[in-house]
Amino acid sequence: MPHYLIQAAYTTEALQALVKTQQNRTEAVRLAVEQMGGKLVGNWAAFGDYDTIVILEMPSNVDAAAIAIAVAAGGSCKAVKTTPLLSTEEALEAIKRAGGSGYKPVASAASAK
Repeated sequence: MPHYLIQAAYTTEALQALVKTQQNRTEAVRLAVEQMGGKLVGNWAAFGDYDTIVILEMPSNVDAAAIAIAVAAGGSCKAVKTTPLLSTEEALEAIKRAGGSGYKPVASAASAK
């Protein structure tokens, strides 16, 4: 099953609610992911641009997008970023295919002469 990284940044209001009443959000996330046929691999708190990081296995890009949309639509996050993850084997296959793609890069003015 494909893996996805979801990064989310809470709104000020959501952070205030978490400070007031501490909540472990793992089960809420796990239940939503499993309802959509996926698996929660893990989740972490983070510092920086995003407050929480989640790794999921989801059946498809559509399912991953659906869970990200559900999180964003919930209103507790000001930003949600979803990144598809490739295994090393998948990345190597992509590199192999890229080499045989026939793509021609834009030529610089100097090399075009």
